[in-house]
Amino acid sequence: MSGAKEVKQHYEPGTHPDLPPPLGSTGPIKWIRENLFSSPTNIVLTILAAFFLYKIVPGMVAWTITDATFIAADRNECRALNSGACWAFIAQRWHLFTFGFYPEAERWRVVLAFILLCVVIVALLWENCPGRSLLVKFALIFPFIAAWLLLGGFGLEPVSTDKFGGFMLTVIIGVTGIALSLPLGILLALGRQSNLPIIKYACVGFIEFIRGVPLITLLFVASTMLSYFLPPGTNFNLLLRVLIMVTLFASAYMAEVIRGGLQAVPNGQIEAADAMGLKYWPAMRLIVLPQALKISIPGIVNTFIGLYKDSVLVIVIGLLDPLGIGQASLADTKWQGLSTEVYLFVAIFFFISCYAMARYSLYLERKLHTGH
Repeated sequence: MSGAKEVKQHYEPGTHPDLPPPLGSTGPIKWIRENLFSSPTNIVLTILAAFFLYKIVPGMVAWTITDATFIAADRNECRALNSGACWAFIAQRWHLFTFGFYPEAERWRVVLAFILLCVVIVALLWENCPGRSLLVKFALIFPFIAAWLLLGGFGLEPVSTDKFGGFMLTVIIGVTGIALSLPLGILLALGRQSNLPIIKYACVGFIEFIRGVPLITLLFVASTMLSYFLPPGTNFNLLLRVLIMVTLFASAYMAEVIRGGLQAVPNGQIEAADAMGLKYWPAMRLIVLPQALKISIPGIVNTFIGLYKDSVLVIVIGLLDPLGIGQASLADTKWQGLSTEVYLFVAIFFFISCYAMARYSLYLERKLHTGH
């Protein structure tokens, strides 16, 4: 009835029904208000960013997708068909970018090794993975299985490492360096804090030397100068030398990251371990290292990402990673002048890989409540 007064409903204490939150206090509207329009400065920056995206994004989408050519015989045909990117070059060289010069008939071995690697990674990183305990045990023997698949022998056709290249080579260098540098970095960090002078100064000298020399220099030494220090006639595989040098380089940086985590652990934790009668190694394994590694998660993942990206430096010693494959392919007169497509393609690959590692790092930090 018009003009009738609204009758307020009265509820007994504890019986009032739940009401929806006010509009704009949750969901996308809240996020937009708090992150894009929370202050005059943010409002101005949001408007400028939107204007910048409006000017840049349409042209990028047109060049990379709508005006791009995906099927063509050569660069001239690409330019005749469309004015955008010539992805036909990547499509024709896809197997070369992926497998390098690995024999075509044996590429199933690379695919199988990669599938097994994915299974191992999922088992190690996903706590609720079905059959996780069995898969973790399988992870211990996976390096030997992968080496057998990739190198051959014992029933498989041998393939020399000079056939390795492309994304395959990048994954091998990155995964090997990451898997080995973490335990070695932990030992170096503990050695640097040791009370034994010989161990302490040996670790300090190694860490400071490695951190003071660029990786490209170490790779050059491993590829050319190392043979001068070996007995005559010694054949030391180039890829193996690179893997050793990359692992040592990453472990030195990893040691400093973990040392920072060790110093952040309160002394009371070590004193409590002593009071419980724990020896050095049980105290480190059960009490100190879990806390130090939890604190060091951002730095550890940052080192992993840096190592993964630095794998492109192997091009200077003749190993053809995706960037090297791209540059070698551009020497073909049919595809000259397409360096932009090559660099963008390789950049997208590394972005996806590194972004996945970064996101898992954030998930792990939230799960372990790092810093609390």
